[in-house]
Amino acid sequence: MGLPIYIQIHNEIKTNIEDGKWKIGDRIPSERELSIDFGVSRMTLRQAIQTLVDEGILERRVGSGTYVANQKVQEKMSTVTSFTDLMLAQNKVPSSKTISYHIMEPSLSEVEILGIKENEPVLRMERIRYGDNVPICFEVATIPEKFIDGLDKSEVTSSLYQSLEQKNNMIIGKAQQTISSTLAAEKIAEYLDIKRSDPILMLRQTTYLKNGKPFEYVRTQYVADRFEFYLEKG
Repeated sequence: MGLPIYIQIHNEIKTNIEDGKWKIGDRIPSERELSIDFGVSRMTLRQAIQTLVDEGILERRVGSGTYVANQKVQEKMSTVTSFTDLMLAQNKVPSSKTISYHIMEPSLSEVEILGIKENEPVLRMERIRYGDNVPICFEVATIPEKFIDGLDKSEVTSSLYQSLEQKNNMIIGKAQQTISSTLAAEKIAEYLDIKRSDPILMLRQTTYLKNGKPFEYVRTQYVADRFEFYLEKG
């Protein structure tokens, strides 16, 4: 099972950044130039760039180009709460629409973040999450396949945390979360029923089991005027 071409390009661009070819704040070559360099279509190249943007490694600036993202200020969040529980706590009916659901090999960043082998299969799923039928966020979740053994697709897509705890006897532990702001790309705007370049809150989260093993890496884009984060400090 070979890596998709766009993931191979994603990994190579990320390696170039880590090796210092492009530094924080640098503008990378245009999609046209990079598609020629990699010998692929602009559509394939755009997939790789969008994945890097979703991960916070690159950022698009309207009318200017794509840049290596600046380091963001990080703030520790207090609890791990599933989207389902969060909506129920606000007296909203949670629901979701699965856009894609595939078992595949992980990207380089997923290997590093989840502490898995390069050829270890993962589930990567894309979902639109709703509260009272209003789109709240678009989510890309990556989970090593071994953790969802015995669960069917409906159990994973409807309420993953509850299914892991009740059927696989796994105890959810802490999460590391990073929040940043960005602008909605055309595809995300369509999913969330907003305009292109409307403000988006990007949450990148690595969730761990009680034993300290990471089991989930999620990139979630929230509609800024439909959702807010807050922190509780003791």
